[in-house]
Amino acid sequence: MTQTIAFIGLGNMGLPMATNLIKAGFKVKGFDLSDDARSAVVDAGGEAFDTVSSAVSEADVVVTMLPSGAIVKAVYEGEGGVFASAKPGTLMIDSSTIDVASARTVASNAIDKGFEMVDAPVSGGVGGAAAGTLAFMVGGEAATFERAKPVLDPMGAKIVHTGGSGNGQAAKICNNMLLAISMIGTSEAFNLGRALGLDDQVLFDVASNASGQCWSLTSYCPVPGPVPTSPANNDYAPGFATALMLKDLKLAMEAVESVDANTPLGKASADIYSAMDADGHGGMDFSGVIKKLAGEL
Repeated sequence: MTQTIAFIGLGNMGLPMATNLIKAGFKVKGFDLSDDARSAVVDAGGEAFDTVSSAVSEADVVVTMLPSGAIVKAVYEGEGGVFASAKPGTLMIDSSTIDVASARTVASNAIDKGFEMVDAPVSGGVGGAAAGTLAFMVGGEAATFERAKPVLDPMGAKIVHTGGSGNGQAAKICNNMLLAISMIGTSEAFNLGRALGLDDQVLFDVASNASGQCWSLTSYCPVPGPVPTSPANNDYAPGFATALMLKDLKLAMEAVESVDANTPLGKASADIYSAMDADGHGGMDFSGVIKKLAGEL
């Protein structure tokens, strides 16, 4: 029997994710505030609805991809929201990137109301969403993870169970804090190399085969040339925008405060990307931080 999936949030990430579910044979009932987004899911072979309630009322699974914790809470817990409209036993998958506390609160409330829920934030960007190669970091009970996995499979190439509720969000913000730190370190190395008269390609050839090797260098190099697919070769068009990196770093810093962790490089990275965003470069790929550090922005 074909499962019916309500997909709430058909933006740059949500629409291609929903499209991949349609291609996999699921019946998708979409909702978004945007008329264009609702039209697009119909064009992809799904159905569009004008309210959250009408989209989720007969669904077996609800997937959400929303911008913030406050919106996630409103969509699930508000009047006419998911909890008020879904049938008993519905599986709920939130793929938004939000704060750990909100993720755990919503999941706890879902379970109290007789639903099953996982938090399943993603890595891979719009390109990964379109290609169905996202990485999912999934927090929730093991049995719920197993139930969610067949729904996530058409959208992702890597699906990892990270532990209990909220741990998917924890893994996402820890990973992206590390990514920010490593990109800044890679950028500093290239800026220093240039100042010392070292060719970018030469430094890349050395570091990519030595102890400085990292994803920010070998897959997403912040200088033009060595990695042709990196945003540096397209005038730092995202990619992964600075504003989105800053969002994740702010979530990481909220988590740091909540557990009193010591992350001085994480804080420094948040400050650097905050300044870059404040200067009007939030739409630039986050690897463009090399230009900020060089005083070119």
